[in-house]
Amino acid sequence: MVEVGGTVGDIESLPFLEAIRQLKNDLGRQNVFYVHLSLVPLIRGEEMKTKPTQHSVQALRAIGIQPDAIVCRSEQPIGHEIKEKIALFCDVPRDAVISVPDADTIYRVPLVLEEAGLGKVLARHFELPGEGAEADLESLARIVHRITNPRGVIPVAVVGKYVQLPDAYLSVIEALRHAGIQHDVGIDIRWIPSETLDQGDTSQLMGVAGIVVPGGFGHRGIEGKVAASHYARHNRIPYLGLCLGLQCAVIDIAREALGAPDANSTEFAAFTSTPVIDLMPEQRDVANMGGTMRLGLYPCKLLPGSKAQQAYGEEVVYERHRHRFEFNNEYREVLGEAGLIYSGLSPNGRLVEIIELADHPWFVASQFHPEFRSRPQRPHPMFSGFVAAAVERSGVDQMELRPAELLEEAADLDRQ
Repeated sequence: MVEVGGTVGDIESLPFLEAIRQLKNDLGRQNVFYVHLSLVPLIRGEEMKTKPTQHSVQALRAIGIQPDAIVCRSEQPIGHEIKEKIALFCDVPRDAVISVPDADTIYRVPLVLEEAGLGKVLARHFELPGEGAEADLESLARIVHRITNPRGVIPVAVVGKYVQLPDAYLSVIEALRHAGIQHDVGIDIRWIPSETLDQGDTSQLMGVAGIVVPGGFGHRGIEGKVAASHYARHNRIPYLGLCLGLQCAVIDIAREALGAPDANSTEFAAFTSTPVIDLMPEQRDVANMGGTMRLGLYPCKLLPGSKAQQAYGEEVVYERHRHRFEFNNEYREVLGEAGLIYSGLSPNGRLVEIIELADHPWFVASQFHPEFRSRPQRPHPMFSGFVAAAVERSGVDQMELRPAELLEEAADLDRQ
């Protein structure tokens, strides 16, 4: 099953549509099922228009694709008469016209599709065994119930460089929500542009139950991310650093522990006297940086008894990377003596993958991107541990606060 975004007829999508058209010849007609997703607009809240759907189906036919089912997106459920009209003019069975009205959460959509009968239409087409059986979506239904009926809401700050475009952090957002589902809480994300913290004014962080510093590139807003790490450390607020979030945490800790106010990464300050983040030795003489990043899945050996190891429950894990600069091993010993724990290392012990602080409720940062491996039914352990610590700080477990009360209580804690 393939979804192609965009509008039928866009020149950018034509090669993909042609490839999809050829699938029925390559795989056999009985092994291919074309689903067309179409908008059925509601005019002035009263009249639904099917013309956009008819025209887009006509465009698909011109390419050589005849939809087997049409999923109709709309603000409200479409009625029997509209379904009959679409089925007649688009040449699909009436039960293959599927109504999908706006949902309160995207995770409800599979339940809506099943209730509308798409599963039965697919089973009939592919001649699947147990065609009349009901789909087992009980676990998904439980997830939706937790999303829509949380026992409380916790405010979490995401301090980023691209927060004006939240989709840049979509994987982080969803990973936080997955962990929220596990702990039966909603996540109220407070977007904080890291540049606004550059001068050390961290008042925007008051009242949050946790702080996430995600990845990014370039020097802009770096001091704000370092300030967010400093605030989390000194106020004992759960902190989760992702890639650049680890590097900024190391910079923050080094400046204080080593008495080196100019401690930095050579990515941002090439002539810093304390380069706690630096290129690996073999990369320092590389003139053309293209293709030299550490990308993809790498193993990470966890320190027994550490917060990271307790969260994972495993000795070795595999995580996805996208970065070039690394923790500078020349400072590993001195920062370790200052309280920094290296709870995740490459199997050969050469690369620092995870850091944490022992005397903090949850101050954990990774050089990799755990958000890429989180799923609604399997929240990533790093996010799960972070949210658990944020829940404990907020007091949801003990007081079962509702959203407004929760935010006020967290703000009171910070003021105290």
